[in-house]
Amino acid sequence: MRFSKLLIPTTKETPNDATLASHIYLIRGGFIQSVGGSGLYNFLPLGKKVLDKVRAVVKEELDKSGCQEVSLSFVTPAALWQESGRLEKYGKELLRFKDRKNNDFILGPTHEEMMVNLVRQSVKSYKQLPLNVYQINLKFRDEIRPRFGLMRGREFLMKDAYSFHTNTEDMQREFALMEETYKRIFTRLGLDFRVVEADSGAIGGSGSKEFMVLADSGEDTIVVCENCEYGANIEAAIAKPKHYDASTEVKVMHFKAFYDEGETKYVNFVLPKDIQLQETKACNAVGANDLIEAENVDTVAIVVIDEALKVNVPASNYKAEEVHYADISSVCEGDTCVHCDGILRYTKGIEAGHIFQLGTQYSKPLGCNFLDENGKSVPMVMGTYGIGVSRLLAGIIEQNHDDKGCIWTKESAPFDVQVIVSNIKDEAQVALGEKVYQALKEKNIDVLLDDRKERFGPKIKDFELLGIPYAVVIGKKLSDGMVEIITRAGLEKEEIVAENVVESIIQKVL
Repeated sequence: MRFSKLLIPTTKETPNDATLASHIYLIRGGFIQSVGGSGLYNFLPLGKKVLDKVRAVVKEELDKSGCQEVSLSFVTPAALWQESGRLEKYGKELLRFKDRKNNDFILGPTHEEMMVNLVRQSVKSYKQLPLNVYQINLKFRDEIRPRFGLMRGREFLMKDAYSFHTNTEDMQREFALMEETYKRIFTRLGLDFRVVEADSGAIGGSGSKEFMVLADSGEDTIVVCENCEYGANIEAAIAKPKHYDASTEVKVMHFKAFYDEGETKYVNFVLPKDIQLQETKACNAVGANDLIEAENVDTVAIVVIDEALKVNVPASNYKAEEVHYADISSVCEGDTCVHCDGILRYTKGIEAGHIFQLGTQYSKPLGCNFLDENGKSVPMVMGTYGIGVSRLLAGIIEQNHDDKGCIWTKESAPFDVQVIVSNIKDEAQVALGEKVYQALKEKNIDVLLDDRKERFGPKIKDFELLGIPYAVVIGKKLSDGMVEIITRAGLEKEEIVAENVVESIIQKVL
């Protein structure tokens, strides 16, 4: 492609609402364009090229693992969410609307219901299972405060896959296969990532893992072991139990728990005085959708005692309809790893992928059944596997940038190389630029020719901002038969004999 013909509206101005490097550089580099500051973004030609390259990696690896691609409607009948029981539970992030016939619809934030609806109409027998189908499609979540550009927008591109099985063992086999598939995807994209244990959240299920792109700008705190591969989101992290004696001071924390259909209960949590309550664990321990702090009341429905106090704090100490023990404490830095006795540390991550063991959570209420070998109707066992495709663009830049701009990885870069003609009025420079451009194209190398009638300074600044892996600079040294290759990562410069530059670039790119 020729720079002079491409829509690349680079700018020196930093958006007022941009704080992350990815948000700043993707806007300044003309990759994306904000739609009125509403958490919506247009992808311009460069951004679309990157998106397509990332998407291609995701698709290639999923296809290699035996998944089948479909494309489902972005608009979902609300009745399906009513069937699954999630219509009211999901909350205000679910954008709802009515058509002219007063039918209720939503813009899908995730597609479990739609995919189950497809499969329950199409798959009837155990002979048709297992099945793993996926799509790479738009999703919409009505975020209360969209921010950080592509990191937390309201509309986003997501890869969501759903697997259907005859039993739990086969689902767990597929879950392990998807974990390995995701590792290949993230590795190919050049990302430094960690697979961590996670809470299943609004999706549900019995077990889940997150794929965290490590970055100081990440919103999630993750706990990692210095000695082994253990990692977990702070919401799901566990540590080796601490030992407390009878003299340990305890604290009682009072909450109001919220359940489906407006039901509420008063609950108390008992834990060592020096330990912080982990509210997601606490919420799960009482089976609630949400918790808010409350005053102490006389009648308490549930008391949960942290399991670290099990030996020294008997349940009989507390009066309630239900008293039990559970892990409700937050893991602290310096705690001991439960797997290897290593030291646990905090780090930050960007959640870019999440895989879940759903079981029959959706197939049962939606009637997604199959006939087994004995002719009995049985609910399918499910897994679901998501990747934030557009969020990956932000994740790549959060890990790969400097104070000048983007540094795209090999598989994600919009172009492999940028050919910069320093002086468009110099016929020799223009001729060599055209020759190199055509020669690289013939070798199927994705090349951008900067043929603009612009000074060299702005051209090199745009190269640094756009982050294409290599630049061939054809300038004054051409009179001595030399050109320059710049590697964007580190901005290392290398002088090359002009007639050898094509071969040098081919070796670097391929």
